[in-house]
Amino acid sequence: MRITMIGTGYVGLVSGACFADFGHDVVCVDKDAAKIAALDDGIMPIYEPGLKELVATNVKGGRLSFTTDLKAGVADADAVFIAVGTPSRRGDGHADLTYVYAATREIAAALTKPAVVITKSTVPVGTGDEVERIIREVAPDATAYVVSNPEFLREGAAIEDFKRPDRVVVGTENPEATAIMEAVYRPLYLNRSALMFTGRRTAELIKYAANAFLATKITFINEIADLCEVVGADVKDVSRGIGLDNRIGSKFLHAGPGYGGSCFPKDTLALLKTAEDHEVPVRIVEAVVQVNDSRKRAMGRKVLRAMGEGDHRGKRVGVLGLTFKPDTDDMRDAPSIALIQALQDVGVEVSAYDPEGVEQAAKMLNGVNFVNDAYAAAEGADALVIVTEWNAFRALDLTRIAGTMKAPVLVDLRNIYHRRDVEAAGLTYTGIGRG
Repeated sequence: MRITMIGTGYVGLVSGACFADFGHDVVCVDKDAAKIAALDDGIMPIYEPGLKELVATNVKGGRLSFTTDLKAGVADADAVFIAVGTPSRRGDGHADLTYVYAATREIAAALTKPAVVITKSTVPVGTGDEVERIIREVAPDATAYVVSNPEFLREGAAIEDFKRPDRVVVGTENPEATAIMEAVYRPLYLNRSALMFTGRRTAELIKYAANAFLATKITFINEIADLCEVVGADVKDVSRGIGLDNRIGSKFLHAGPGYGGSCFPKDTLALLKTAEDHEVPVRIVEAVVQVNDSRKRAMGRKVLRAMGEGDHRGKRVGVLGLTFKPDTDDMRDAPSIALIQALQDVGVEVSAYDPEGVEQAAKMLNGVNFVNDAYAAAEGADALVIVTEWNAFRALDLTRIAGTMKAPVLVDLRNIYHRRDVEAAGLTYTGIGRG
């Protein structure tokens, strides 16, 4: 099938490359000429393990191409995916659908044959209705079936998630659209149970509900971690003990500095706004958002407490990990941002290292000394903080680190080390919920 992907951001580029790898003919469209030129040269706009190689293979195979010409890209398409950004709208927190609706108008004007128009972007309930209305307004004679097909890709594992999904949610009750979407996802036939057809509004809500529930699990275990510290319990054992119950499950029960990234912060906020517009209280999600926001800055205070009493002005802290999670360069709403700003507000100097995120972090953080490895971040520091659990930080030479630090203090906000190993190396240890 001929597939057009509007947008070459994280979702659009990964999805387009994977569809091409399935054997479809895929054109990825973006207005950013510099980004398209870079993609033509094999330069990826994001870091995602395996993506560069996947793109190169399918470009070489003639199944994947890039263009700024939306009209040409859409003209002969059987399926057109909208995968543009839907950031939180400044001022009120609603999802900003400006790019979605602008893309819809251009798609409608470019259609030359019956096609399915699919919202891959994360959009509030009812967006598909407006997309359909816009198409009818711009191109009343066009035959277009509007479908919701939300993405469930984890950054750092997106290719695997796309090719071996837990589920593929398709929101449509139209027989023609159903047939086309079945053909689009036919390469997943061995995992036929993954394909789930629902109403369009139901599909739109599934995405928000899923992200809100995962954010709730993270926030729940973070609050339990705080309780563990006070009562003398170990949150890692608590997490394992409750996670072994298959009604609960072990995933997203790892205590840390709070959630961030491109999805959870904006999607929980957008869900709140949707519920507010419909006068339906969602108090659990509201509490999750409030607790998570306050937790990130609280991690800065946790580091200061680990450094001891007194004036911390002029002291230096080394930060390991800047991105919101490992195996990505995504800095959106990363816990490191609030933590570093909290330290800087009391006069602490910060040196930081991240395997992939420094370029993006430098655009968002001022006054930080970015260094080339973990040991450089630790040298001369009054404390070393692990913020992101990159594999590169899991087997550090702790004795070497202790010998180069001004004060041997390790604050492990991801609980990747055991207290006895850290203390045996000559460091004092502070974890999360390790009472």
